[in-house]
Amino acid sequence: MGIAQPGQGPSILVSAMSIGMFSISFTVSDPGGFVTLAGVILACLATFIIFFHRDPERHIPSDKKLVVSPADGRVMFVVRERSTGRRPTNEERKTGEIETHSLMGDWFPQAPSNPLSFETEQRWEPVQHGEELPTDVFRIAIYMSPLDVHVQRTPISSQIVAMEHRTGKGRARGPFRKASKKESEANERVRTVFQSEDGISIEVTQIAGAVARTIIPFSFISDNLQRGQRYGMIRLGSRVDIRVPAEGAQPLVESNLMVLAGTTPLFRRE
Repeated sequence: MGIAQPGQGPSILVSAMSIGMFSISFTVSDPGGFVTLAGVILACLATFIIFFHRDPERHIPSDKKLVVSPADGRVMFVVRERSTGRRPTNEERKTGEIETHSLMGDWFPQAPSNPLSFETEQRWEPVQHGEELPTDVFRIAIYMSPLDVHVQRTPISSQIVAMEHRTGKGRARGPFRKASKKESEANERVRTVFQSEDGISIEVTQIAGAVARTIIPFSFISDNLQRGQRYGMIRLGSRVDIRVPAEGAQPLVESNLMVLAGTTPLFRRE
């Protein structure tokens, strides 16, 4: 059982302070006094930090056709979607065709020429049965409770080709809606695009929640990662969404199933 990188320093520091307090208590001060109480409080704090930054090793499937879960947690939903808009360019803003969402911000109401490249953040809507197109995607949303491991892992062996940090319209941070609700997709978020050697792109979005408000990247654009390799974390849980091209992909999970990052297969690719 390891400790995630952001928690290593604080856990060592607080643990050392706790040991120091106990040492002082039993060698200099009254063992039942204030110094002992401070040591107990610091020991509890160290345990809390270690628990919420725990980072266990995982068995990574060897089948190259599998797309593994980027996060621990419960599957909120599995849906087939289609792009209906994208972030506008400066030229498109001058056309007067911009549509504005109170939290998501401005959209140009036209899908990009290649939605499956995930080059920019897009607006997606569910696809009705019988209306499927090759440019659709499957999205799986995973809710991470405060008790889940908070480290995210790479879904496929790939290179990071894009990363984007977004907040609500006009906000420096937030919003921070409850992560277990679908509306939390407008929360503060970090969108990462992974591209495999055969050119398949997969989008993973780390979404902050009502309590979890810190998204910490371990990897950045141009980094090459193996399937199941750690690439970031969200402190205290929250939500992670993954989108893969629907053409040639078969979802392997359904709503309410519990998944493990790097271990549980979410899709099988042809």
